[in-house]
Amino acid sequence: MSRNWIEFPRIEGKASRQAHADLPEGAFEREIGRDGFFGPAAHLYHRHAPTGWTSFEGALRPRAFDAKAAAKASSPLEGAVLLQNANCLVSIWSCQAAMDYLVRDADGDLLLFVHEGAGELFCDFGHLSYRDGDYILLPRGTMWRLEPAGPTTALSIEARNGAFKLPDRGLLGDHAQFDPAALDTPKLDDAFRDQKDGNWSVKVKRRDRISTIGYPFNPLDAVGWKGNLAPVRLNWRDIRPVMSHRYHLPPSVHSTFVADRFVVCTFVPRPIESDPGALKVPFFHSNDDFDEMIFYHAGDFFSRDNIRPGMVTLHPSGFTHGPHPKAFAAGAKAAKTMTDEVAVMIDARDALDMMPDADAHEDRNYVNSWQTK
Repeated sequence: MSRNWIEFPRIEGKASRQAHADLPEGAFEREIGRDGFFGPAAHLYHRHAPTGWTSFEGALRPRAFDAKAAAKASSPLEGAVLLQNANCLVSIWSCQAAMDYLVRDADGDLLLFVHEGAGELFCDFGHLSYRDGDYILLPRGTMWRLEPAGPTTALSIEARNGAFKLPDRGLLGDHAQFDPAALDTPKLDDAFRDQKDGNWSVKVKRRDRISTIGYPFNPLDAVGWKGNLAPVRLNWRDIRPVMSHRYHLPPSVHSTFVADRFVVCTFVPRPIESDPGALKVPFFHSNDDFDEMIFYHAGDFFSRDNIRPGMVTLHPSGFTHGPHPKAFAAGAKAAKTMTDEVAVMIDARDALDMMPDADAHEDRNYVNSWQTK
């Protein structure tokens, strides 16, 4: 079977020489692409904004909900499930006090993003302190627990029956975005050795069911380890975003972790494009191969005007989306020179199902937020 796309670049009518820059006067650019932002693409130039709908009915509508409000104070493996498909499960949970039990995810690698809180994490490999904005990647099967210094809320992204890896940075080189030396690993330090002994239990999740295993000792009793597999911690503050002052880069350039059939990207503060002709906000696009989920962590979200930290948006594949009207107008005026947003995005190759815990906290007016009236 042929793997070659049918590609033949052409230009018809009024068009820009460079995507996302120097658009025909009064035109709105829309990108139609394949394979996310890695396949062939076309740019169409419209007289009206592609998101200028007056009605939108059906399951394809864009969704927004308050994920933080859905968080359950429970075992990290039994939190509020927000979105899922066969390869990816997204949940949110809160931890109020030191866990007197361990957890282990046997269904896949687990990537935590700490939205609020700070404290200590103990696992098979040792001890790690954590704070807000940390990613903590726990390889499949790792036993762990938390001792929060205050209430902790975290987003969990599970690579179901899969693993997380680092993206190919290509011409940027291995030290772009973040140096691998910024990935911290647990230490077998005094805090690890001073954990209490006695009776402990381990909650193990396999095929989304919990089994509990009891021990007459603390199973976190390693005296050493070696190898090239271990939990890692990365804070968004250690990410140095790729930028171009003359061209608005696609979100895929901000990829932080990749898994089977989905990718995790991180949006962090960066300078806004300064070239007079360059788009200053995300371009309208019809990404018909991926569902797009964004968790908003902190800051003022420059492409949105009605989203607050702790919320999630879901834009299913199959319709055109882009910046809200107020954000688009502010970008055209070059009103800001820096973004200050921090957000976690998942692009999923397979449709993400919105679960009841998310549906219960949905802002059902979100679909109308692109209207100008």
